[in-house]
Amino acid sequence: MKKNYLTQKERLQILLPPQLEEILVGLILGDLCLEKRSESTLSVRAKFQQGLVHKDYLMHLYELFKTLGSQVPITINRAPDKRTGEIHSAVCFNTYSLPCFYELYSLFYLNGKKIVPSNIGDLLTPLGLAYWLADDGSFHKTQQFIRIYTNSFSYEEVQLLASALSDKFNLKSTVNKDQGYFIVRISQNSVPDLQALLKDIMPSMMMHKLGL
Repeated sequence: MKKNYLTQKERLQILLPPQLEEILVGLILGDLCLEKRSESTLSVRAKFQQGLVHKDYLMHLYELFKTLGSQVPITINRAPDKRTGEIHSAVCFNTYSLPCFYELYSLFYLNGKKIVPSNIGDLLTPLGLAYWLADDGSFHKTQQFIRIYTNSFSYEEVQLLASALSDKFNLKSTVNKDQGYFIVRISQNSVPDLQALLKDIMPSMMMHKLGL
């Protein structure tokens, strides 16, 4: 049985495997929230949440990160939708608060708000890109392009992301406005290259976001 509480010594002994660090970069660009519970601590926890329709994906993430926490996934009711008033269920779990998350927190958060670090091109790997798309990607079946919903970021930050995709992965990417938010659009011509890059590492239940 897992412990609900770790001593500071135990927390310091937990290291983040390189593969999980790569995945976290993509997840932070997507839906993942990192939370530092007080200004005086260097410990940070990761909060995972997906709508009930993506429960299989959430359970996949839990299998990857379960050694870093004690909580099993639970189902919750989200706050009512501001537009429709509908209440949707979600599945979530949190990790322990750990120092090994602090470096990523310091890169991706400023005054408690998520940002895109200026060196995102150095941080984002194919594995990270796969999980970013799993979180926020959408394949347009008719026009055969891929959108990445970067709604929480500024225009300049989304430009930075599009440039990283173009420069590092040779993917033709543009910034478009969608319902008042800035998103990344990956050109139809680049989709086959993206599919070839990610098809062996994309979570299987999210392959549809690549158009596969």
